Amino acid sequence: MAGAVEKAYRAIREGIVSGAHRPGTHLTAQDLATTTGISRTPVREAMRRLHAEGLITFIPHRGAFVAHMDDRDITKIYDLRVALEGYAAQAAAAEAQDVDVAELDRLARAMTVLAEGAMPQAIDDFARLNDQFHKQIVKMAANPRLEMALASVVEMPLVLRTFRRYGPEELRRSAAQHRELVAAIGARDGVWARSVMTSHILSGRNALLGAFAAERD
Repeated sequence: MAGAVEKAYRAIREGIVSGAHRPGTHLTAQDLATTTGISRTPVREAMRRLHAEGLITFIPHRGAFVAHMDDRDITKIYDLRVALEGYAAQAAAAEAQDVDVAELDRLARAMTVLAEGAMPQAIDDFARLNDQFHKQIVKMAANPRLEMALASVVEMPLVLRTFRRYGPEELRRSAAQHRELVAAIGARDGVWARSVMTSHILSGRNALLGAFAAERD
């Protein structure tokens, strides 16, 4: 059962993130079971998980719909990320141990390799490494309350959706920003680290807003 739920979850999430299930699309367990080849019970459980993540909205007496996220929602989320992750980068620079910086460097180098390869299938791997990189910085900040606050703000599916809209040049720029973050934190320069993190997050926000605007045209 658990394996079927995970398979259904990934299939439905992929449809939402890729744009196959567009915002406002009505989703039924029967239709999703047919398209995924998975029975309705695990599909329903997967839908509940996606609802908890904010990707699906349940409307009483109407059913489940792909959540709509407008420009205002995205701007608010990324404004919070700038404030929280900017602080995290600055705190990480003050608290950093050499072993922590070495792990950040390893992740940044791995992302650079993927960005230089510019292979479409590398996007998911890049997003996964990016998630590890940002969580490592928050861990280095040594503030459990910050970790809890960011857990409700940084939605992995939204980040993945951002990377899906990146071209080769944007991926390389993102990889370069990660390397500069490593340099700033390694230098124990909190002001520099916060500045780079702010630019990095705003780049992601602008890429996502630009892509959504293009899709509406």
